[in-house]
Amino acid sequence: MQPENQKSNQERRIPGCVGSVLVFGVPVRFHFTFWLVVVALIVFGAQGKQSAAALTLYISAIFGSVLLHELGHALVARRYSIRTLEIVMLPIGGLARLERSPRAHEEIWVALAGPVVNLVLAGLLFAWLFLTGAPLLPAAWDEITDESLLPMLATANLILAGFNLLPAFPMDGGRILRSLLSRFRPEHEATRTAARIGMGMAAMMGLYGLLALNPFVIFIAFFIYVGAVQESLASQQQVLIRGEKVRAAMITDFRTLDHGATIREAANLLLSTPQQDFPVMTSAQVTGLLTRTALLRAMATEGPDGYVAGAMDRGFGRVSPSTDLADALPLLSGNNSCALVFDDDRLVGLLTTENLSEFLVLREIGNARRRSQAEDL
Repeated sequence: MQPENQKSNQERRIPGCVGSVLVFGVPVRFHFTFWLVVVALIVFGAQGKQSAAALTLYISAIFGSVLLHELGHALVARRYSIRTLEIVMLPIGGLARLERSPRAHEEIWVALAGPVVNLVLAGLLFAWLFLTGAPLLPAAWDEITDESLLPMLATANLILAGFNLLPAFPMDGGRILRSLLSRFRPEHEATRTAARIGMGMAAMMGLYGLLALNPFVIFIAFFIYVGAVQESLASQQQVLIRGEKVRAAMITDFRTLDHGATIREAANLLLSTPQQDFPVMTSAQVTGLLTRTALLRAMATEGPDGYVAGAMDRGFGRVSPSTDLADALPLLSGNNSCALVFDDDRLVGLLTTENLSEFLVLREIGNARRRSQAEDL
């Protein structure tokens, strides 16, 4: 049974976020790059003829549309009993992080929900403009005025829906494509196909951005390419660990620290062993985990005479050796480089990103040798 004060993998956050709010029970966090884009939009927009109030309202409404898009994903995911851990606002949109990946028949509806929200918003805005006799399109696209605000917002929602429906990762359209392809081929092959389309689309966008000298298009192309590569690597990783348990990749020869040990003693152990993360023990009970990052931070702030008890993480990740390795991967996301492996209440190993990487390399080498031997036959 997991102690209440320990953080599960669902509670661990994407690093680099500054500021957060709670919307319908879902934490909404803002990546620092999101604020950079907001500042850039305000600076460039201030050079036009629009008022500060119209500009601020337009920018807020755009990001509000993005947030509603992500809440659409969260709402449909909840229908399939998938909790949304957080929504992270990024420069090119948002990211709804779910506690588990939707299955193929679920993913198509979860992915569709976001663009549908934007289409509904656009439809409502255009309907209002039509009923009030206002122009459906702005007279000038480079000036945000009281008259052009709603037409530009309606059009922006159409563009947002269309962009996200592009059939390539990491957009919603890529997830829809993967869901459809998964009905006819293995999921990892479907993911690889959608990811390759995403990388190809990003390359074409990047080339266009270079030729047109448009840094914003290059910026978007970069994010799309990175997202597609990450999806492809994650899919390949899932194939390599399929059917494997945590015990196959965990470290069983490890050192621990006493609860009363000093930072100096921990630093000496860090230097004298290849280990970087140390369980902290009180008698036979694990009370925390001292990571390399926490150790260095404590050395700088508390000094070598400080105690590991004040620097250790009491919310360490916890997993069983019989857990599927794929299910344990989220424990090593973000800044978390180590999870402790318990057999009942007994500490039996460590699962670290370094050891997992070595395990994957060895699995890939083994698979390559088997393929080569099969071809020789």
